[in-house]
Amino acid sequence: MPPLDLGVALPAFVVAAVVGVLFFLGYRYYSSYLAKKVYALDPAYVTPAHQFNDGIDFVPTNKHVVFGHHFTSVAGAAPIVGPAIAVFWGWGPALTWIVLGTIFAAGVHDFGALAVSVRHKAKSIGTLAGEVINGRARMLFLAIIFFLLTLVNAVFAVVIGNLFVANPGAVIPIVVEIPLAMAIGQYIYKTRSSALIPSIVGVILLYALILVGNAFPISLDGLAEALGVEQTRNVWVVLLFVYTWVASRIPVWMLLQPRDYINSHQLFIALGIIGLGLIVGMNTIQAPVLNDVPEGSPSFFPFLFITVACGAVSGFHSLVSSGTTSKQLDKETDGRYVGYMGAVGEGSLATGAVLAATAGVAASQADWEALYPDFATASGGAVGNFVNGVAVFANNIGIPLDLATIFAAVVVISFAATTMDTGVRLQRYVVQEIGELIRVRVLARNLTVATTVAVVIPLAMALLPGGGEAGYTFGVLWQLFGTTNQLTAGLALAVIAVWVTRRGRNPVAVIIPLVFLMIVTTWALVLNLRNFIEADQWVLAPLDALIFVLAVWLIAEAALALRSAFRDRAAGVTTDGGEPDAVAKANPDVATSDRPLGGPSGSDRQ
Repeated sequence: MPPLDLGVALPAFVVAAVVGVLFFLGYRYYSSYLAKKVYALDPAYVTPAHQFNDGIDFVPTNKHVVFGHHFTSVAGAAPIVGPAIAVFWGWGPALTWIVLGTIFAAGVHDFGALAVSVRHKAKSIGTLAGEVINGRARMLFLAIIFFLLTLVNAVFAVVIGNLFVANPGAVIPIVVEIPLAMAIGQYIYKTRSSALIPSIVGVILLYALILVGNAFPISLDGLAEALGVEQTRNVWVVLLFVYTWVASRIPVWMLLQPRDYINSHQLFIALGIIGLGLIVGMNTIQAPVLNDVPEGSPSFFPFLFITVACGAVSGFHSLVSSGTTSKQLDKETDGRYVGYMGAVGEGSLATGAVLAATAGVAASQADWEALYPDFATASGGAVGNFVNGVAVFANNIGIPLDLATIFAAVVVISFAATTMDTGVRLQRYVVQEIGELIRVRVLARNLTVATTVAVVIPLAMALLPGGGEAGYTFGVLWQLFGTTNQLTAGLALAVIAVWVTRRGRNPVAVIIPLVFLMIVTTWALVLNLRNFIEADQWVLAPLDALIFVLAVWLIAEAALALRSAFRDRAAGVTTDGGEPDAVAKANPDVATSDRPLGGPSGSDRQ
């Protein structure tokens, strides 16, 4: 079938404007429906951040700061990489899934995981599977989550390492951002002032450091050679995991929150530069709406829906919503802004990635086809295409191309590094939960041991030899990420659907994306298994088969729980929430705290 185009070069800013309007309508109306009718948010409910305030993980925080943490934690490189690959099938299918997935799947999933977790003492989605479905589901879900987090942490370390090697001018801005964020966090905590102005100053300083980084690029090639390390990337990988070991142990208000808030501003700056650059440069989309892909390429159905995960719907988001975000939510009603708007931010970034990879990197369709001749090339060049495309948009408004390239790299690295910070913290929670289940006290109770396990396993995976230039983890094991991630999203939606049904509310908004994700995920697992066997991939094939078995098992458990919930509902048996009202509303005044950033406070302990 020949490629489908519109007969004219479509201005990219028109596409961006239409998508922006659709996202606005989704937040204005659909998220309001979810908040009122499906999740029934209550402004008087005392959130876990107040109930268990410990100044480390549980910290009541202003919703804008929580949004910054949540968005940059879930963003990472995935909403950039996936869409920049998916345009291989054409920008039409990719953008359609991003828009529909964001409004009707990601918003429901991210928002729902946060709402359910807040009603259950900020417990993780894996633990909630045990409480809402059954104990078997908890252990199975934790196993899938552990594998997913291990892949995410390992691969993001590899991606960041590659970006540091390719863009040495980005090293100084990224490294200096850490003490800069800590200084801002201390200032806000001690003065109890708003986080907005200090974080804006932080962003200005961060971008000023791009000039310094461009003038003084830092390379570790010499150190790698002295240590006998073949790839400089691996030196960065080790340093990144040493850093995350420390970062995942310190209180969230000290580094995670202020850095995430700084990075959240980068979203709006990056989207603003992309939009303004599109208008000034009048860049046109050079890719076909529907591409005529080479024979033997993966079919867009079902693989489009596991390639574009973050930016449409992603199981990793439920881990963040129920792992760190729910521990910081000041008011339950803040969940709509943080959860649903976080999904919209992801979708906006994914849209920017589509436009960068179709209108920014190519001046003609022939140029674009040279960048996307086959699926392997599309996958390998995704990050570079985004960086170069955004650099072109920035250059349109007068930013020199070399500085624009470093700017785009800083955006990607900042998001990816924040995801690693949160990912390792989440992995530590999972290790502790598993330690409790298998009754290994040192894993469950010893923070140092749990953090070390959470770091060493993905570090070892990231350093595995093989897989060509991309490395074994990114070049081989990453092929399992899409299915594992979307399976996690489907299972999180199953937990949410059962929870909503048991409270006598309409679960259709949750069940529709749940069924769709279960279909495309299991279908992709079967097709991948066949491909792995035919290619003699005897590491991937057994892992794929194991994930498929776990998927079918968990789907069956969720279906039984959902049927039971419908029966209870028909019989008039419902529950009101995860916490008894007498406890949940014991001190409604606390839930109206407007503390800007958070931090330990004895008055908040109950």
